[in-house]
Parts: sequence; structure tokens; C-alpha cells
Amino acid sequence: MTFKSLILMMVSAAALTGCATIPELSDSTLDGRLDGALVSAADQQFTQGEPDALWWRLYDSPELDGLITDALENNNTLAQSVASLDQVRASLGEARSARLPSTEVSAQGGYARQPASQGGYDGEQYSAGFSTSWQIDLFGRVRNAIRAARQDVVAAEAARDAAAILVAGETARAWADYCAGTRLVTVGESNVALAEQSLDLTERLYDAGRGLRLDVVQAQSRLETSRAELPSLRASRDSAVFRLATLTGRTPSEMRSDIPACKAAPRVNGPISVGDMSGLLARRPDVREAEARLQAAAARVGVSVAQLYPSVSLGGSITSSALDIADLGDEDSLTVSLGPILSWSFPNQTAARARMRQAEARAQIALAGFDQAILEALQETETALTVYAAERQRRQSLQVARDAAAEAARLARIRYQAGSESYIAVLDAERTLANAETALANSDAAAASSEVDVFMALGGRWSGAGEI
Repeated sequence: MTFKSLILMMVSAAALTGCATIPELSDSTLDGRLDGALVSAADQQFTQGEPDALWWRLYDSPELDGLITDALENNNTLAQSVASLDQVRASLGEARSARLPSTEVSAQGGYARQPASQGGYDGEQYSAGFSTSWQIDLFGRVRNAIRAARQDVVAAEAARDAAAILVAGETARAWADYCAGTRLVTVGESNVALAEQSLDLTERLYDAGRGLRLDVVQAQSRLETSRAELPSLRASRDSAVFRLATLTGRTPSEMRSDIPACKAAPRVNGPISVGDMSGLLARRPDVREAEARLQAAAARVGVSVAQLYPSVSLGGSITSSALDIADLGDEDSLTVSLGPILSWSFPNQTAARARMRQAEARAQIALAGFDQAILEALQETETALTVYAAERQRRQSLQVARDAAAEAARLARIRYQAGSESYIAVLDAERTLANAETALANSDAAAASSEVDVFMALGGRWSGAGEI
């Protein structure tokens, strides 16, 4: 039987096993429902324009720009993601090498002894050889393995982008928390000062016989309550400093000495551009990663399908054997071989078919994961937009309340100076103002944090899949 007739017989037998096809799983089952505007984007706080990639520059804060630049350059978690990407890219290079011929060089020397029946040789023996082989990718095993490895790189790039978004977002959040914490500490210290003044006045009135013991006790309670809030406010402010230290690759002591001054949480002036659903899903690195994982899983189904069919390689070798090392390479010592190499586990393909079913199941898992990533991305974004819009509306009301409290305190002071109001009324008005300032400062902190959530949900900083 000639080689040609042998290969034709094997391919014909492979066809009889049933040609499995590689499933097309690169599309979400949600297609057709992912167009149009985001539900929560109708609020006046948002516009339909394309979001800014370097969103933190919208704050017009050189201090924040510097911190995020430091974080993107020095953050260790991001460095891990970059190293993981390098590792996956190296794996792609390994997969591509399967398209090239493989070679092997060997050399051997030693003592050999043969019995008299085989010539009776007793002495040294040497050999050297060179062999090469090249696999013919008839059924796409190598091609699909490379396709899967390429999608692994895309997934790793998306994971790196997700890490960059997280680092930038958490750095902005920590900076906002530090700024808001500084303001809250200032407001808290003002509350303590007002409570001390109130206690001092009520004690003097009581000593003069013009007040009640109940007023003194209540003033003491307000003072200690105000003092009790200060340690937690300072701890929250300091914890934001320590978070910034970790994010930017510094020690806490280095960060404490380097951190710039800030007295109010940063805010973006004007509406935020949010885009639409399709643009959101194209930007989100978690969605891109899930899609790449799906395509890689589909490609690996192709690899498993190829294992059902024969493996064909072209190979050749040259070997030289001699009793004297000086004779290696002589024409009489050479053995040359050239021809195809075929291997096939037919007809027992139980293991290969089991691996194919495993690959198909993993592809279905990846498809469900892709759909889930899309739904979670939409949920996260809609939630972030809704919370942000609600907090901005809440802040507007608190701003009005704070302005009204400030006006009431001003009028109380005027009436006191005119002799038509007691100082207790002044202190009560200023305490109301202090509470309004605290509520407004807390709202500013919440609005700043929810603003960061919006930018992170929209995709934040991304670089795209790039060329592979």
C-alpha cells in the first residue's frame, strides 16, 4: 500500500466519524437588546456625548492628576496585571511556534562490546544525528490553538485595563475622602467650639440663678457628643491618606509628609457625558475580557475536534555512526531517512470525544459568563448614574438648608446685638448651622464618591485591545 492510498483511507475514515463543527459563540444571546440610551441618562446631570477617557482631568486638580499618575506608574496590583499580560503574550509566542518545523541535534560516544556471534567488537563507538519534523495542520489544531492563545492575550489586556480603571478610580476616591475628611474635621472642631461656648454660657447663667440645671446637663451632653465624633472623623481622614499610600506605592509615613493640602471634596462642574449602551459595552474591559474568554473557549473546541482526526507530519533525519570519532560524517557512516509520519487513535476515540464535550461545555460556560458580564455592566452603570443623580439633588436641598441656617444665624446675632434676643438663641442658631454644614459636607463626600463610581462604571481609562 502506497503512502497516498494510506492517507486517503485515513481521511475517509475520519469523515465517517462525523465532522464536528466549531460553534460560533462570539455573539451574546442578548444581541438586539443592547442598543439605545441608558435608562438613567435622561437626568439633567448627564449628556449623551462620548465619555472622557482621562476623566480625572475634569476635576481641574493638579494634585489629583499627580496622584493618579503616580498610582498608574507605581501601583503593585497594576504591575501584577502587566506582568500577567507579558506571561500570556509569551504563551502566544509558544503557540505560534507550532507552525514552524522542530529540529533536534544529538551526539553520543562511549564504550561498546559485542559478542562474537555479532562480530566480536570491543571498543569505542560514536554517533551524531540531526532530525527535523513539521506538522501539517490539516484539521486546524495548530490554527485554533493560536486563535485561542491570541484571545487569551486580548483577555489579559482587558484585565490590565480593568486594573488601571480600578487604581485610578480608587485613587480619586481616596483623595476625595481625604479632602472631605479634612472639611468634616474642621466642621467637627467648630461644633466642639460652639458646644463649649454653649456650656460656658449655661453654667454662668445657672451660677447667676438665671438658668436651670437641666440646661447645663444638656449642654454637657452636646459637648461630649461633639467631642466623641472628632476621633472617628480624624481616623477616616487618616485612613484615606493610608489608602493613597498603598495605591501610589508609598509608605504611610511618606504619604503623610507628601500629601498636598485639600479642604473640600473635588467636584466636576457641569453634566457628565455617558454615551449609550453599545458604546458602554465596547469600552468596559470586563465585557471585553468575557468576550475574549468566550472566543478562546470556542477556538479550543476546534482544537478538541482536530484531535478526532489523524496527525500528519513530514520528517527527516541524518545519522552518522562510526567506531572512530574522526570517521563521523563519512559517506559510508551516514543513514538518511525522509518521509511522512502519521498517528491516529482511531477507532478508539472515547477520550478524544470526551475532551471535545468538555471543551463544548466550557464554551457554553463562557457564553453564559459573557451574557452575565453584559448584564452586570449595565446594572452597575445604571445604579451608579441613579445614585449620583439622587445625591446631587439631595445636595441641592442641603445647600438651600445650609444657606437658610446661615441666614438664621446672622439674624440671631443681629437681634442679640440689638438686645432683643438672648445669646442662647444665637448659640442654637449657630448649632443648627453647624449641623447643616456637617450634613452638606457629608453629602459632598457622598457625591464625590458616587461621581467616581460613575466614571469607573462608564469604563474609565482604557486602551483598547491593540494589535496582536
